[in-house]
Amino acid sequence: MAIGDVRAVTVGDCSDLYYLDTGMYETEGYGAVYIIDDERPAIVETGIGTNYDLILDGLAELDIAPEDVAVITVTHIHLDHAGGAGLLAEACPNADVHIPSVGASLLADPGKLVAGTKNAVGDQWQYYVEPEPIPEDRIVELEDGDVIDLGEHELRVHEAPGHAFHQVVFEDPANDAVFTGDAAGIWIPDREEIVETSPPSDFDLEQCLADARTIADIDPDVLLYTHFGPRYVGDDADQALEEYATVLTEWVNAVEAKREELADDELMAHFAAATDHGDAWSDEKASAEAAMNVRGVVGYLDDRE
Repeated sequence: MAIGDVRAVTVGDCSDLYYLDTGMYETEGYGAVYIIDDERPAIVETGIGTNYDLILDGLAELDIAPEDVAVITVTHIHLDHAGGAGLLAEACPNADVHIPSVGASLLADPGKLVAGTKNAVGDQWQYYVEPEPIPEDRIVELEDGDVIDLGEHELRVHEAPGHAFHQVVFEDPANDAVFTGDAAGIWIPDREEIVETSPPSDFDLEQCLADARTIADIDPDVLLYTHFGPRYVGDDADQALEEYATVLTEWVNAVEAKREELADDELMAHFAAATDHGDAWSDEKASAEAAMNVRGVVGYLDDRE
């Protein structure tokens, strides 16, 4: 799947659902945006803002006019998920922007969010654009249990704050699918491998494990990863989420054990050099991802003490 390609999600019983590769961090197979072509068309996730025109091209390919988009929504306000929301709101003037309530003010006035993101991602900031503020009268704040009605489809909101305090996941019952945000890890489809995500500054292992259980209890046939793409799990949702719980726990344990030997800066360098995800993304992205994930675990370990 090349950057900018739009594909129908055909696994399971999914219908009216498409995804595209935004080329996040100039990397194929890392950042997905989903489009639901329904009575009230919706965009789920918005990327980092760079290449947001690819989303508009995707709408055009699906014969959805920007002014017909009714809903723009994000699972959480980390800028790899929400950085393009303001730009898309400008391009889609009739869309409400649905944001988890605890993070809504940070997208209306993103200065603090930008500063925190620069601190978290380091040199990767070169791939971002400054997010556009979202007018408060365009924002719909989401709470656990809310439902976004799209017509044949609806998005049911489930709180999932382990990865970030402002994260939710969206259940689409008509498609028997869940938009996982980062609550189910990162899926590398070419390798059929699930890997950890534990960025600063809110990562909490125990809550992440509870969030995985939340998705398992929904028992979807399809997991829709922002990173990256649809994954059919059928009757094995519980097993897939248990697998991620194991991966994440082992990752935290590995960082904690190595921290007994190395200073924190050496710790990040060690795991950045040791990652084997470069063949899936790029060496630069894989190393930066590993270092960021180490910082998140270190913060979690410090908070636990």
